[in-house]
Amino acid sequence: MSLVNTKEMFKKAYAEGYAIGAFNVNNMEIVQGITEACAELKAPVILQASAGARKYATPTYLVKLVESAVVEHPDIPIALHLDHGPSYEVCKDCVDDGFTSVMYDGSAKPYEENVAETRRVVEYAHRHNVTVEAELGRLAGIEDAVNVADDKAQFTDPDQVQDFVSKTGVDSLAIAIGTSHGAYKFKPGQKPRLRFDILKEVSDRLPGFPIVLHGASSVVPEFVQMINRYGGKMPDAIGIPEDMLRKAATMAVCKINVDSDLRLAMTGTVRKYLTEHPDVFDPRKYLGAARDAIKGMVEHKITAVLGCAGKA
Repeated sequence: MSLVNTKEMFKKAYAEGYAIGAFNVNNMEIVQGITEACAELKAPVILQASAGARKYATPTYLVKLVESAVVEHPDIPIALHLDHGPSYEVCKDCVDDGFTSVMYDGSAKPYEENVAETRRVVEYAHRHNVTVEAELGRLAGIEDAVNVADDKAQFTDPDQVQDFVSKTGVDSLAIAIGTSHGAYKFKPGQKPRLRFDILKEVSDRLPGFPIVLHGASSVVPEFVQMINRYGGKMPDAIGIPEDMLRKAATMAVCKINVDSDLRLAMTGTVRKYLTEHPDVFDPRKYLGAARDAIKGMVEHKITAVLGCAGKA
């Protein structure tokens, strides 16, 4: 099987009431851990590259790593997606590099400018059989190149979604309903809340259309505690409750972005391993342990949150 775009993935996910995990990748161990879990559970997967990943690993390495995963696991659908593309030029570069899906994020721009630029990306991508995701509304938080202050965040306006989708021709839409980027989504004592009323209204206005949630890591306490226990300092890291994400996956949400949880699992495991094995200097030892932790985290997300096991 070759890399696929997200069109058929989302069509099946919407019809059957589950979501597909979208995981940001930066190196070989992350790609291996994710795809090994998906292969064992027979789950489709979206591997994402952010601006930070493209700078760190270079587009060539990222594409070849993901293509290697396709060779290793030919029985599961794998899409390679650009996360938060900031411009037409970056989206075009990724299409030309072999990405099968791109996100153009014009959510910070005036509405009409967002529409015009998204449409431009769609026209180029669709000529190359590449699907396009766009965003309405702004999520708070910090993650790679995304940095939005709380007072600049805004929920998606359901009154805009039909006009936006009609004018742009996008294949999926990321909306803001209370998720946020990074590992510090809520303050201590603050009750996590997602605006399911907005999600329902959007889905009512766009029947059958795939919706995407960004900033949807649950920030698993086990790994936050592990990081802090072994020398890290991550006080008050709080994520989205997994039961809320599972509910969203049974509605119109067909793609859930999970990033911080993988980073926490990898970082916590490396810290623990090096503390318990101070004589180790072979990176295969601690990175191998980190890969296993990522695999376990993805298996958990597939079964507890996404509901996509056996859907490949």
